[in-house]
Amino acid sequence: MSPIKKLQKKIKVDFKNEKILLQAITHKSFDTIYNYENLEFLGDRVLGLVVSKKLYELYPNEKVGSLDKKLASLVNKNKCLEVGNSLNLKEFVITSNSKSNKNIIENKIISDCCEAIIGAIYLDKGFEVSKNFILKLWKNLINDAETTFVDPKTQLQEYSLKIFKKLPIYKLVSNTGPRHKPNFKVGVKLKNGTYTFAIGSSKKNAEQSAASELLKKLSKNELAR
Repeated sequence: MSPIKKLQKKIKVDFKNEKILLQAITHKSFDTIYNYENLEFLGDRVLGLVVSKKLYELYPNEKVGSLDKKLASLVNKNKCLEVGNSLNLKEFVITSNSKSNKNIIENKIISDCCEAIIGAIYLDKGFEVSKNFILKLWKNLINDAETTFVDPKTQLQEYSLKIFKKLPIYKLVSNTGPRHKPNFKVGVKLKNGTYTFAIGSSKKNAEQSAASELLKKLSKNELAR
């Protein structure tokens, strides 16, 4: 069985034009023109529309801010990676080095391909099929979104604004390591406080980790009172 036939069996969608699906799993390192980037752009919008409509139906009385947070927690790159891994997309992605070493395919590529496949399904089979595909794969994730997750950085911001009427202060301490595997160290503090530090693979991740650590300290201080 060819890889494309095997992938169609895996995602349970039969394509009329298999070239669209082939494009959806082709990285620009393999083909600078015929690759998944435009399909990823389209798939991201289809995914957002389908999940937005589902959340609107599930939570008709929810405030917009809460719906926004639920949506953001469901259509981000991490969730697309999770879905992509459930489909074992790593085995199908075509890159310049895919034949020599599958293990070096980055998580971002898996996530992007997941969105590109949604875009390909939309073009080849229409909205209804792409909607059913998304809702089936995102079903458990949508159910888990019943309790809105608020990331540490947002929690700390809300706390700081409430108590001090000022935003938390972040500073980048260092950026070390090789270019393909950087190591960021970031500090964060509240008004008149001291810095709490954390590290991460990106500045954004480091800021989230630092905010999380500071929240833990604040929680302990509250309990100690």
